[in-house]
Amino acid sequence: MKALVLISRILVGGLFIFSGIIKLNDPMGFSFKLEDYFAPDVLNLEFLVPYAMAIAIFVVIYEVLLGVMVIIGYARKFTVWSLLLMIVFFTFLTFYSAYFNKVTDCGCFGDAIPLTPWESFIKDIILLVFIIILFVGQKYITPLFAKASLKYIVIASFLFCVFISYQVLNHLPYIDFRAYKIGSNIQESMSIPPDAPRAIYDYSWKFNVNGEEKIVVTQGDYPTVDGEFVGVDTQLVQEGYAPPITDFTIETDDEILTDEILAIENLIMVVVYNVERSNPEGFENIKKITDEAKEKGYTVIGLSASIGETINELKATHNLDFDFYFCDQTVLKTILRSNPGILELNTGTIKQKLHWKDALQLELKTIESKPIVFNERLKSQLDSIKELDQRYRSLMGLGPDALKTKAEAMGLEEEEYSGDLWSKQTTIDRSNLAFVEKIFNNFGYPGRSMVGEPTNTAAWYVLQHSDKIEPYFHLIKKAGEDDELPYRMVAMMEDRLLMQEGKPQKYGTQGKSFDDARGSFIWPIEDPESVNERRMEAGFSSTIEEYAKNLFGEDFEYKALTMEDVTVD
Repeated sequence: MKALVLISRILVGGLFIFSGIIKLNDPMGFSFKLEDYFAPDVLNLEFLVPYAMAIAIFVVIYEVLLGVMVIIGYARKFTVWSLLLMIVFFTFLTFYSAYFNKVTDCGCFGDAIPLTPWESFIKDIILLVFIIILFVGQKYITPLFAKASLKYIVIASFLFCVFISYQVLNHLPYIDFRAYKIGSNIQESMSIPPDAPRAIYDYSWKFNVNGEEKIVVTQGDYPTVDGEFVGVDTQLVQEGYAPPITDFTIETDDEILTDEILAIENLIMVVVYNVERSNPEGFENIKKITDEAKEKGYTVIGLSASIGETINELKATHNLDFDFYFCDQTVLKTILRSNPGILELNTGTIKQKLHWKDALQLELKTIESKPIVFNERLKSQLDSIKELDQRYRSLMGLGPDALKTKAEAMGLEEEEYSGDLWSKQTTIDRSNLAFVEKIFNNFGYPGRSMVGEPTNTAAWYVLQHSDKIEPYFHLIKKAGEDDELPYRMVAMMEDRLLMQEGKPQKYGTQGKSFDDARGSFIWPIEDPESVNERRMEAGFSSTIEEYAKNLFGEDFEYKALTMEDVTVD
């Protein structure tokens, strides 16, 4: 019995220490697992969810200390009772989880050694046997060292656990056992190799043959049986290859953009798995480092399970200058144990992962400026839209012969260029605007770095020809400031917006023509004496006088007007 107790002490203590330290490396992951157990469809203990982290830290430290105490022989009665009660509880929990298929991974060894509920239950049964041996033979649990030193070993173990907990919660786990560790390529981790083993199933086909049930078993093929088919049962014979990552997607309201975003080089990804549970202090560092990353040429995006107005408020509160996309909360918790947190990826390969407290330590390089096609499909769609925007505008005002020649050169049939061209163009404009508004809401302005040049002007033309400039002008202005769009186009749109609002324009780009006494004129300009200076700063190559002649003909003479001059009572 003495030898059996010694073996049990080493096995039980070693396993408790190993299991506890694995979870101590990632207490946040263990707290997520506890939240799964506290869920309504498992133990229905939702009131414990806010305390999951505290419970997780207590359990893992207690687990390590029990392992140490049973090995060194400290407080043997307290230790064996604690071991027995703990293993009885976890044996029940794993059996319940396995039998009712509630939690698919018990989390006993974190992400280091995933166990199915039944595997975990068997492990707990074996442990229970060894702990019962310790309980029965506890008199043989003698101290390994002098009694006076035992409590100091326990205190040192406790302080060690507290230190590790503090470090990993304020930074990241020392060892990352997850599929999203540094160096992993997400696309490769989601793919199935051609030679990977496939799942094998037995299909039990039931037939009624002359009033008797006949069962034919195949592994997929429908059997040839002279009888009436009744039904089929399936049974898994051999597990197939399961890729390490199966549920990673990046989405907008309308599209899945996983492949497009993971194809980006030099990508900075901010993870906020839940806005309500995020640390507000973290966004100060996130703001600083993402601004620096954008200045150095990186593409910056955010991923969150929080969507809509919640994300808009977050961006406004912390002045975050990048767009967020939807990703499943469980996936984001697995990617990064920090809320918020930050990663660097290069064509899907994770290069850096940092807690928000360490975000400013993100190593950034200066990226050579070059046009990057962010989304080839979006570029193609915008190219088509730009062509449609000018389809009938380019034909308006032409004589019959010129109209026919140009329309046929464009590939239009006679019925397409006959009739009310303005009505036809208006129909196209409405459709174009609806599409462009979706792009604005999902991507922001599709500028030079997103779709290249000259496609970056397509959305501008659509908006310029609409009555919805005001809600989106902030995107146009920012695109100009970021060199995503020529700033002279920002100036033209600002002038049109001011004219629509009945105010003087700034750059003199908008003119009007009337059939009454007013005739043709340049819309009134604010501070017309310095307009040419503003035009030059905005990127225009002509003066207001030269522009007016280009707009209305060589005989037109520019005259500065006031709002009173053009207002009709």
